[in-house]
Amino acid sequence: HFQPQVHTATGRVLGLEALLRWNNPTFGSVSPMRFIAIAEETGLIQPLGDWVIWETCRQIRQMKQRGIEGIRIAINISAQQLRHENLLLLVRGALACYELQPEDIELEVTESTAMQNPETTLSILDQLAAMGIMLAIDDFGTGYSSLAYLKHLPIQRLKLDRSFVKDIETDANDAAICTATIALGHSLGLELVAEGVETEEQRAFLARLGCDMLQGYLYSKPMPFEATIAYLKAHLATPS
Repeated sequence: HFQPQVHTATGRVLGLEALLRWNNPTFGSVSPMRFIAIAEETGLIQPLGDWVIWETCRQIRQMKQRGIEGIRIAINISAQQLRHENLLLLVRGALACYELQPEDIELEVTESTAMQNPETTLSILDQLAAMGIMLAIDDFGTGYSSLAYLKHLPIQRLKLDRSFVKDIETDANDAAICTATIALGHSLGLELVAEGVETEEQRAFLARLGCDMLQGYLYSKPMPFEATIAYLKAHLATPS
């Protein structure tokens, strides 16, 4: 499924995040909170994550064939994938196979994942950045990151975790954290993306803080491919 990422100032859809959903014939709709954890425990997160990269790139190619251009799609990278030596070859291969450019995708790494094996992580992220791929830190503010380390990562985006956005209008601490994080990110030359935006009040608050991009149910729930195509054609300024 895909969830839109909207430019705060203009309201234009500039990106999507690729999100896994599992509809099982026996269990019905299985929450990612459940099956992702099991995949990580069993080691299946590696082949699953690799499939997500290939499948996302395949669907980007289909979007382009349907007249959708200029949309970057964010893909989440697991800790196991980031440690695996074939990640760079995998990304290059998927882009080449579907005739895509590095700017067609964005790779998201959680804050806790980025802090594991710092030297290896930095080396791999540097190589991905050298390819021209945008990199983002997901769930920022939920881990125990070292700003001294983060400033050396070749990232372009911070994703503000939904737990801080949820009560931004009523909780002074959450409001302060959002304010400080956005200011910190901008001072480091990074874009800020707020997740979990569900109300107009949250949108207005984040807009006043200068948050660059917004993502959440206010704009759309994650959608399957065909619904995503219809959404983009309805919302892009110059749909084909």
